[in-house]
Amino acid sequence: MRFAKWTFFHPEDSAVSTPKRPPMSRLQLSLGNVQLKGLLWQVLVVGVALAIVGWLWSNAVHNLSVRRIATGFAFLGREAGMPIVDAWLPYTPRDSYLYAFIIGVTNTLRVAVIGIVLATVLGTMIGIARLSANWLLSRLAAVYVETLRDIPLLLQLLFWYVLMQSLPPARGAFHPIDGVFLSNRGLMLPFIPIGPSQWLVLGVAAVGLVILYLLRRWQIARQMRDGRERRTWPYAVLLVVVLPAVLSWGLGVPWTISRPELRGFNFVGGLALAPEYFALLIALVTYTSAFIAEIVRSGIQAISRGQWDAANALGLRRGFVLKHIVLPQALRVIIPPLTSQFLNLTKNSSLAVAIGYQDIVSVANTTLNQTGQAIEVIALVMLVFLTISLGISLLMNWYNARIALTER
Repeated sequence: MRFAKWTFFHPEDSAVSTPKRPPMSRLQLSLGNVQLKGLLWQVLVVGVALAIVGWLWSNAVHNLSVRRIATGFAFLGREAGMPIVDAWLPYTPRDSYLYAFIIGVTNTLRVAVIGIVLATVLGTMIGIARLSANWLLSRLAAVYVETLRDIPLLLQLLFWYVLMQSLPPARGAFHPIDGVFLSNRGLMLPFIPIGPSQWLVLGVAAVGLVILYLLRRWQIARQMRDGRERRTWPYAVLLVVVLPAVLSWGLGVPWTISRPELRGFNFVGGLALAPEYFALLIALVTYTSAFIAEIVRSGIQAISRGQWDAANALGLRRGFVLKHIVLPQALRVIIPPLTSQFLNLTKNSSLAVAIGYQDIVSVANTTLNQTGQAIEVIALVMLVFLTISLGISLLMNWYNARIALTER
């Protein structure tokens, strides 16, 4: 009688065994070790850099103490005593240097933010015009780009400022449209005064836009699941138009338009854009738009010709193809160099000191001359531009990552 022989295998005896982790490499304390050499070089470079910074700092502190120049930022609390003519925030020379710096920052942001928007719109239009089938339109766009890119920005800024100064006085101002005046006093536009109640209504409209954006994303996700298209415009009308309008009516918020009127030798009312600000804005927008136009043109040309041919075969209009097919793909090529142009426009706004527009650089220059604290003042200006530039970079990098193609 034969019995079956049972053999039991331990997991370690199996042919297929779990791979073992390779032993961790230890840093050998030998001068011939590559990792140790790299670590020593990094420590040496960082140490030398810190030593240089420390020597410069001690040298600066010693020189300032010898010349009996006070250090620190206590001067920011003292009375500024400088006039700032063109400011959107209320300001008097009796305010502190800190508040004067805040006025300078707001003046810089006025130029940078509005300039970025206008330069983007104008540059996109010119870049598309360069690719137009209309020979005259494409040649005019090419002349615009090549001319403005080859002339230094400072010369263009001085040109526009001299041109603004050569305009007729207020009594002989150009009056192309009702409520719009252009003279050597600047550009006068109709304006709606914004108070706390108006800001409340606008804030409700902004919240409505955010809710509408989230609702739209939710509807798109549902459409991707069941294929049913859902309308968004009724919610847009309700959240952005009806709700703010009902709130405005219920609170009795006035929306009166203030129009500029000539009284004596100047205008009263409306929105006044000073000649310095207007010249700086035009120079920055036209100069930067020429570079943006080339970025947009190259981005569109980077898209395969097959996209156009396929759209033409389907009978789609050229404008529809450009807006919904080509430009969304071209943005992946356009956004990185476009970010650099936004940063250049922001930093180029410091040229405002050449024509007397009181931005952060001009305010800092006056503060430096009055207090003599050059290191602190220059450090503040560098911090302001660094913060603005990093903010623009973070926003554009976030948008670039959002529209980037992701692998599945």
